[in-house]
Amino acid sequence: MSIHPSAIVDPTATIGSDVEIGAFSIVGANVTLGNRCKVHHHAIIEGYTTLGDGCEVYPQAVLGMAPQDLKFSGEKTTLVIGKNNIFREMVTVHPGTGNGGGETTIGDNNLFLIGVHIAHDCRIGSRCVFANYVQLAGHIHVADHVNMGGHSAVHHFVSIGRHAFIGGMTRVAADVPPFVILVAARGTRSEVRMINGVGLQRNKFSTDEITALKDAFMKIFARRARLSGTPIRDRVEAVLAADSVNPCVAELCEFLMRSFAHGRHGRYLESLRADRVHRDSWNASSDFKLTVNVVGDGEVTRTPRANGDGNGAAYELTALASPGWAFSGWDGNLSGSSNPALLTLDQNKTVDATFAKLSNTD
Repeated sequence: MSIHPSAIVDPTATIGSDVEIGAFSIVGANVTLGNRCKVHHHAIIEGYTTLGDGCEVYPQAVLGMAPQDLKFSGEKTTLVIGKNNIFREMVTVHPGTGNGGGETTIGDNNLFLIGVHIAHDCRIGSRCVFANYVQLAGHIHVADHVNMGGHSAVHHFVSIGRHAFIGGMTRVAADVPPFVILVAARGTRSEVRMINGVGLQRNKFSTDEITALKDAFMKIFARRARLSGTPIRDRVEAVLAADSVNPCVAELCEFLMRSFAHGRHGRYLESLRADRVHRDSWNASSDFKLTVNVVGDGEVTRTPRANGDGNGAAYELTALASPGWAFSGWDGNLSGSSNPALLTLDQNKTVDATFAKLSNTD
């Protein structure tokens, strides 16, 4: 064991063998450091925090301080970290809250680069990579082998499936299916771009598994599938209804169906939250079906929005014209040419988005 004379280590902290603690670091009373942990200078580990064997904490990282949640009232909550995790400079990780289960957990062999923030009640798997300044809000589940690009930010209660890849500077507001690449699109949107083929190859997935996933992607997410007018739920059900479904494809589809069936605003975990104020404000009419038809060449994105009157779910519909085309207006249960337009789903509704071809002189 090597502890620098200027370090402040509470005598009641539990310190394993071969631990190194650098100059001016602080290790609090309720902290447990596993064997061979290395805490660099000017790092802080507080609260009821446990680090497994072989973890490394770099300068200015802060682990275990009180969560940034106004509902937190000082209750005993924990931060449990597995083995061989690396926390680079200025990483912050908070423990759980009484309202969210009381525990933040991190698996094994994860890499957290400069400035990453992991908020309260998150559950992080193993062998994930979080690039510089990735920001995770509270109550987020990240499965194993997820790779997140720099400056990406994740909304609270989002679930991210295993082997997903999140592109840099992506705003993640809804659940991310396993095995896919999600990237920033126009404005604040993000979109599933493709199957994470390279990542799956590196993790020893078979050619058959990757081919099956790519085929499912074409049927569910490809532009031709989106423009077919068939709702995504129906497209997923059609893939699941095939005679023989690859287990990876089944995992992808079942993840999507869980969010469709139980999710709120595209986030399955929203349906499990303990916050009664939000739960009581939900309206069962959000289960109504919205069908969007495209006339011409373009596409329509739908983004969940808050609905102050509580009368059904609300969606912001944005019409995106293809090159050489222009959006000309809405029809059906939505009228006018405002783009984007807000629609309240208080019953089954059908919306037509019409695109007109531009003349050569336009």
